[in-house]
Amino acid sequence: MAGSAVCATLDLSKSLSNFSSEATKCLELTNITEWNGKILEERERQIREIALILAGQCIAILLYNLSQSQSANQTAMNKTKGWWDSNMQKHGYRKRQILTVGNVLVTLKLPYMVKRKSTPTTKNKIPTQGFCPLLKWLGMSDGLTPLVWSTVAQYGAITSSFEAACTTLTGWGINLSLKRIERLTYKFGQIGINLRQSKILNRQLGNLAEGNILKGQRVVIAVDGGRSRIRINKKGRKSSKTKRHGFIGKWVEPKLFTIYVVDEQGKKINSSEIPITNDGTYEGYKALLEILEAYLVDLGISQAKQVLLIGDGAEWIWIHIPPLLTRLGCPAETYQLFDFYHVTENIKVFADAAFNEEVQSKDWFIKVRKSLKKGKAKSLISQMDELIAVATGERCKIMVTKRNYILDAYRKGRLNYDKAINKKLPIGSGAIESLIRQVVNLRIKGNSKFWLKENAEIMLHLRCQWIAKSWDNFCASIFNSFIKPETA
Repeated sequence: MAGSAVCATLDLSKSLSNFSSEATKCLELTNITEWNGKILEERERQIREIALILAGQCIAILLYNLSQSQSANQTAMNKTKGWWDSNMQKHGYRKRQILTVGNVLVTLKLPYMVKRKSTPTTKNKIPTQGFCPLLKWLGMSDGLTPLVWSTVAQYGAITSSFEAACTTLTGWGINLSLKRIERLTYKFGQIGINLRQSKILNRQLGNLAEGNILKGQRVVIAVDGGRSRIRINKKGRKSSKTKRHGFIGKWVEPKLFTIYVVDEQGKKINSSEIPITNDGTYEGYKALLEILEAYLVDLGISQAKQVLLIGDGAEWIWIHIPPLLTRLGCPAETYQLFDFYHVTENIKVFADAAFNEEVQSKDWFIKVRKSLKKGKAKSLISQMDELIAVATGERCKIMVTKRNYILDAYRKGRLNYDKAINKKLPIGSGAIESLIRQVVNLRIKGNSKFWLKENAEIMLHLRCQWIAKSWDNFCASIFNSFIKPETA
């Protein structure tokens, strides 16, 4: 543990007295003429520190009372019986230290369960590693309170690095080593990944109940991919100099999606009743489709009023997701759109190749861009054909490629921006572009950043929850997963 921990007094009166004494000193107005912003900031820090210690001392008393409660210990036994097997037995008591806020450390004496097994050579039963039911039940098996663990995982995920997380956590009275912060963050996120996989499995087995959150709602599904480098260890012998295996950095595309609801005016809704859903994966489009399907069923996509699928021109999106939406029973008002701004980027490339003068290119581009919004894609394609007819060489090849892109989108009904605008639905994929920037670019992607795939997957999943403002619900699902009563 980084920094010196504060021992729990388990005496509320003493803790209040210590707080009162220290707070009184901080409230003294001495040498006021020498004060400045820095001195006031230091007083603020001192008050925050002693307040956090008081909070930690109160939590320590709460934990001690739970550890001494026969009812709490029996409840813990009942709530964790699903983790037992036939060889699990009580094995006395063990002392365990738990870290609370304010860096307060409390020692608890708790009932301990252990699995006994027989060795191949003897019939003597040898105890193996077990667990304390109370800690398992309340999510404290790693020696921290739920609030401390979730806060460590939160800052481990949302800050720019684990070093930044360490600094921030220290300021809020959680003094842990860099390695422990990293390990706790990944462990927290891995539980989330496991829960997601469990949902996918239940869907595949037909056991995932359909929700109703999207009932009667106007739903937007936006999909896109980012870029970051994954670390792949080299095979063979370790280097004689470093005594380590080398590695190569491979650029891969994490695939992400966001599911959100817009009101009748086209404004995005994000509330506890109708939350935004973000997620993604490094495991390829097939894994993303499984994740997306599980979320859509859980949210009740078949009960939506309208559904809009929006993305760029990536083939995997349009080959696989529209059939998925059909199979899940999406409403008749289900639309598909190419991201307007991605399409106009292609038109701009066409314009630059078609005209020698920049002014001509710009004027033509502005004109057709406006007409495309009005639903005049067919007119645009005709104009492109006319320009291609008089073009030659390499420019002609570029123009044909871009015209074919627009023509294919038109034939598949993915350029109906006028209809989307009239229905007050978005025509751009800004939501998913923003998600990729915040989730991938600001943390996972960067110079000299090479991630193990499993760690990148966890970080992506955690950051998706934070950006969706669903962190509290995510944490609740993590801690509820420790409850496993005995099954019939």
